[in-house]
Amino acid sequence: MSARTQRERPSRRPFPRLIAAAGLVPAAAAALVLLLGSPLAEPRTPDAPRSGAAASPAKPTATARPVRVDIPGLGVSAPLVDLTLDSRGKLGVPDPAERNLAGWYRDGVTPGSPGTAIVVAHVDTPTGPAAFAGLDTLRPGATVDVRRADRTVAAFRVYAVEEFEKSDFPSTRVYGPSEDAQLRLLTCGGAYDPAAGGYQSNVVAFARLVSVHPPESTVPGENVPHDS
Repeated sequence: MSARTQRERPSRRPFPRLIAAAGLVPAAAAALVLLLGSPLAEPRTPDAPRSGAAASPAKPTATARPVRVDIPGLGVSAPLVDLTLDSRGKLGVPDPAERNLAGWYRDGVTPGSPGTAIVVAHVDTPTGPAAFAGLDTLRPGATVDVRRADRTVAAFRVYAVEEFEKSDFPSTRVYGPSEDAQLRLLTCGGAYDPAAGGYQSNVVAFARLVSVHPPESTVPGENVPHDS
């Protein structure tokens, strides 16, 4: 099987350079294929992600630009930059010089809106571990908060984390449309083989919107209960 919900971290060259390219799959769903090496052929019917307790879906919210992704279980709080396609149809990636940085595909779904939103980050850079270094250790039930420009927080709950070989990447399943608000977090994974073009797999976290709420107050004393 090319998908695994649990795996041992493979040995890899310390902090190799990441593949800095992505492609667009010309499929009916306009499924996005992130990171060079993902295949173009897709199964006719996408499977449902496996494992993990199902989260109760929340009602999708209005569009608002995402500005930061927080993954409390990994200690991640990374600014989000816009990612777009270049003239060759390749999706850009966050600047590898910035280790704590993630990006979202701005021409796709906004996190919290109906459909499947895409957020990507490096697993490591030439100088050390990057924002999604621990994505493969995330477990179902973990929370992912996307802070948005309208000062709301779209809270997602992870229901599966899987690794896919790039030679058998299920793009329709990962990027296909959804009636509710979904989120996919992606990074590189698997063995690192410079001769074969770098990392040989992708790690994907599948998450579903569970709530949209205002951020916790940062005003001192505002949420502190008073004595009666």
